[in-house]
Amino acid sequence: GGVCATQGGIHINLTKMDRILEVNAADFDACVEPGVRRKQLNEHLRATGLHFPIDPGADASLCGMASTNASGTNAVRYGTMRENVLNLEVVLADGEVVHTAGKRRRARKSSAGYNLTNIFVGSEGTLGIITSTSLRLYGIPEKVTSAVVSFPSIKAAVDTCVQIIQAGIPIARLEYLDENGIKSVNSYSGLSYAVAPTVFLEFEGSESSVQEQSDIAGELAQQNGGGDYQWASNAEERAKLWSARHNAFYAGLALRPGSKALITDVCVPVSELTDVLVETQEDIKTASFPNVVIGHVGDGNFHVAFMIDQDSKAEADEAKAFALRMARRALACGGTCTGEHGIGMGKIDLLREEFSEETLRAMWSVKNAFDPNNLMNPGKVLPEL
Repeated sequence: GGVCATQGGIHINLTKMDRILEVNAADFDACVEPGVRRKQLNEHLRATGLHFPIDPGADASLCGMASTNASGTNAVRYGTMRENVLNLEVVLADGEVVHTAGKRRRARKSSAGYNLTNIFVGSEGTLGIITSTSLRLYGIPEKVTSAVVSFPSIKAAVDTCVQIIQAGIPIARLEYLDENGIKSVNSYSGLSYAVAPTVFLEFEGSESSVQEQSDIAGELAQQNGGGDYQWASNAEERAKLWSARHNAFYAGLALRPGSKALITDVCVPVSELTDVLVETQEDIKTASFPNVVIGHVGDGNFHVAFMIDQDSKAEADEAKAFALRMARRALACGGTCTGEHGIGMGKIDLLREEFSEETLRAMWSVKNAFDPNNLMNPGKVLPEL
């Protein structure tokens, strides 16, 4: 419900502000307006040998990605938007324009003043309107190789992912799909992966470093009972592999034609991931509707998509109860109720369990300082105190 005008008001469409304002290739940064999308920027950068790697699985607008602190499949390597935004131009509720790191400032690091940039990243439109963002860029790696490997159990799959991270392998992507997810992807995309808990991996770097990374990861997978790796080295093969992973949501919907997906996410410390994910999979076995588990497991983040009858209040309530238990399971082990989807309206009450009242009051102080009349996306993110 993050974009719903629940108290009336207007939506502001910034899609026609679509200029790439500058690219500083020597400094690995670029500045874009809110209508610029991820693929548009990367196409513009092609000749420079640079790219912007944050990939939420959609061709999203980059300022929108900043507003929601988007991440996705390669956050394990490159971080989230919060780690990759250098500066923002923001219009406040009173019309004042601020530059969160100073006008035209784009230093790679700074200890000057308060970190206003990170206050606005992830604020979901509740503090101001982002009208440009300056972003970190990265070199396109020399070598990229992807792989898929199946495991005899959820525990074996997730343990392997945790061990890969703990071994210090600088992996670019580390994704998990459960049996339902693989079954749906096979049917939807015409593939023939083994129907078992499955991990998708991507390695990047020099030829020698990619070989070393993949060898170590292969040994860890083998120790946990993993099957043979299916490799994808050229661009076409990799695109096919990752399109299957990115299509997992649509493949899940196809398990129940006409259904609507209720999706939730949590993030936990990596050392807690195996137990939380195993408990969650056991819990949702009792669901009266199809479901799929998708994990950005390299950073402890995972999602469950419940394919429900959109006209059934009983199914909606059942799915929300599963999601609530999942969130509380994450909070109980030091995690968060949302790793990347944000709060919007749906998880406002969970903030009371994640943060103390004192912390929530401090957040309201920030909100009131920038938007004293509560004009910017009211009713979102923060619970009433």
